[in-house]
Amino acid sequence: MSSRILLTGGSGFVGSHVLGLLQAGGDRVRVLRHRRGLPGAARTGLLEVVTGDLRDAGSLHGVCDGVGTVLHLAVQIGGAPETCRQVNELGTAALLAEARRAGVRRFVALSTTAVYRDGVHRGAGENLLPLDPHSATSRTRLAAERRVVAADGIVLRPHLVYGTGDRWVIPALVELLSHVPRWVGGGRARVSVIAVEDLARHLVALARTPWDPTPGGEIYHACEPEPVRIRYLARLVAAELGLALPAGEITAADALALLPDDEAELWQRRLSLLGVDHWYDGRRLWQRTGVPPSPATAERFNRHAAWYRGQLGCSGAVPQRAGPAVQPPLEGRLGSAA
Repeated sequence: MSSRILLTGGSGFVGSHVLGLLQAGGDRVRVLRHRRGLPGAARTGLLEVVTGDLRDAGSLHGVCDGVGTVLHLAVQIGGAPETCRQVNELGTAALLAEARRAGVRRFVALSTTAVYRDGVHRGAGENLLPLDPHSATSRTRLAAERRVVAADGIVLRPHLVYGTGDRWVIPALVELLSHVPRWVGGGRARVSVIAVEDLARHLVALARTPWDPTPGGEIYHACEPEPVRIRYLARLVAAELGLALPAGEITAADALALLPDDEAELWQRRLSLLGVDHWYDGRRLWQRTGVPPSPATAERFNRHAAWYRGQLGCSGAVPQRAGPAVQPPLEGRLGSAA
């Protein structure tokens, strides 16, 4: 089996971290590039860059030749529904067809827990929640998932991914804190998170470790072994970025009235994600890859705090102290979850 790894989405949030780990380990990597360039530091003799477009199956011919594993991380987030379909669903189908033509047997794709029907999620395993995505992005990612597992591939479903390059999770939390001066639902909601470097380590482990495809494919949640409370996460973010903390409580419905009217639907979704339990059983992935657990969430977030401060224009000078960010005991932790 060839040791070359084909990586799509190598210039993106998760993909850039995966590429860095692969190159640091001396792996032979071929990156499928569409428009965005790759970081200059990533260019070495072991890196091959090819140009192709997931919306043009013909442009993918030959990209899988000599490849042992495909890491498919490219995704269309937002935009027209038809564009999402062309990139996420049909693009994945085209790449799978090219991998099959080239004799590639190991195919790993990145998806999302947003493929589930929204609601209260508490410690569920990968196949225990109804699939009913809310957005065109998530619907087409689910369609892509189905094609991957039908080809005996592996799918990872992270929930909230944070770290250098994050444009969605912590920025949304910071914006919520800036608009709503009270804790939504008391900040008691528990969520699954994962640092981008940990998600990258799982993906790299799957690319490097020999495995035989399982008929019907495999799906794994990608998250830290324990959930965190939104109150804890917000205090941690506020302490590192110098933000004022909420005081008192507010319902999600009342909070929505304080948020920009022109983004009501977006904020309704965000308030659900940040104000209602959304945590998952991710133990199977850690067992599958053998990746050792990382330090506590606070230490991992600290590594990215300077990047967030630069991106969000935060000073890091805390204007209001409300005690240290300490993770409180969690009822129903994974070890005792039904």
